[in-house]
Amino acid sequence: MKKPMHERIRSDFEARILAGELAPGDRLPIEQELMQHYGCARMTVNKALSALVAAGLIDRRKKAGTFVARPRVHSMVLDVPDIAAQVRERGQVYTYMPIVRSLRRPDAARIEETTLAGNGALLQVDGLHLADAVPLALEHRLVSTNAVPEIADADLRDVPPGSWLLQHVPWTEAENRISAVAASEEEARLLAIPTGAACLCVERRTWRGREGITNVRQVFRGDSYFLLAHFGSTTPSGGAAVPPA
Repeated sequence: MKKPMHERIRSDFEARILAGELAPGDRLPIEQELMQHYGCARMTVNKALSALVAAGLIDRRKKAGTFVARPRVHSMVLDVPDIAAQVRERGQVYTYMPIVRSLRRPDAARIEETTLAGNGALLQVDGLHLADAVPLALEHRLVSTNAVPEIADADLRDVPPGSWLLQHVPWTEAENRISAVAASEEEARLLAIPTGAACLCVERRTWRGREGITNVRQVFRGDSYFLLAHFGSTTPSGGAAVPPA
């Protein structure tokens, strides 16, 4: 059965966004161009774009145009934050210090690694986030090279992997697990805190469709980071994780 035209337009752009052909922030053609390309009425184009907005795949900005969005997860309080951007927004100097970078096979004993890798390899990237030269968070990250093959050759010395992924790979689903942990000896050494000090641990997994993108574990100094969620009766829930003043 032939798809209605608005469904064809919607599925065309959905596929391009999920495949990474259109990256977050990319601008879509204007309505007149889409009408001409698909040979349809403005109402049809508008219906397709409205469906993409409802799916969280695009943003329509008045007088500016239509852009690929960074999709939000249903019922999640927290977005996927860009630590580098958050630190800089506070007027602090952000630094990323790489510790480990390794392209490897998944550990067969760890189901979360084998599930993420599929039939491919994992890029392990460990590093330290600093604000004004003071350690803020220790990060251990695994990225599926099946889902993101280009990251294997990406320069991640100055741009942290989380920022790189947000700029290059659209995600459609995410899962956060937040807990309080005591700093291990190694974590304490890297974060410049006493062993056993209270830390905030954020473990996150993201997917694009059914394909896993990354698993990350971030351990923040308890005295340097907090989570903030804002709720209102007329606005969608959202959240941010920010360094305190």
